[in-house]
Amino acid sequence: MRIDIISAVPQLLESPLQHSIVANAQENDLVEIHTHDLRDYSEDKHNKVDDYPYGGGAGMVLTPQPIFSCVKHLQSQREYDEIIFTAPNGDPFVQESANKLSICKNLMFLCGHYKGVDQRVIDTLITKTYTIGDFVLSGGELPALAMVDAIVRLLPGALGDSESALTDSFQNDLLEGPVYTRPADFEGMEVPKVLRSGDHQKVKEWRFEQSLERTKKVRPDIYKKFRNEQ
Repeated sequence: MRIDIISAVPQLLESPLQHSIVANAQENDLVEIHTHDLRDYSEDKHNKVDDYPYGGGAGMVLTPQPIFSCVKHLQSQREYDEIIFTAPNGDPFVQESANKLSICKNLMFLCGHYKGVDQRVIDTLITKTYTIGDFVLSGGELPALAMVDAIVRLLPGALGDSESALTDSFQNDLLEGPVYTRPADFEGMEVPKVLRSGDHQKVKEWRFEQSLERTKKVRPDIYKKFRNEQ
């Protein structure tokens, strides 16, 4: 898989892509991740990538020229399964979204910044818009990083335990239940006996019950949806 991320502030992307699972996936040639600075594609003599919005109003808007130049340059080298824009008005990015994108070959992310991007970019270039929640951030870099992390960890070989991603929250439309590790007794707080019983069937049943209970308590909306689909 190859992922290209276009940003007006690419420095915001550096550290998260150089550590943990995403870094390991790159080192093991499971994914290539490339960041692109919009200013490198600006034809303005000062390398500007933003301007005032037509009609007035507060804030600045990313101009179309650098974005079109960057995207067209990348498209001349390969075809992209999706060109994704991160914005509050997008579809909610959920686990199913990550699952679908994890089987793609080439993905491109455009990070919004300032007040947004010229609508002609969205109308012409973008194939999918996602949001990570009902709140506003200073730019699309953090949402893009969150999505990339969610996608990359699903790639075969990205996690040490091949089944780990399959048992994550939301994979079965439920939240993951509580987990424990050694010691069995820590300051009087004991690990549930069923987890120490060695009975795999009982452990499986207990985990499912706990998953149901946590989802019902924390996310009743998801619990209701799960029950309706049964």
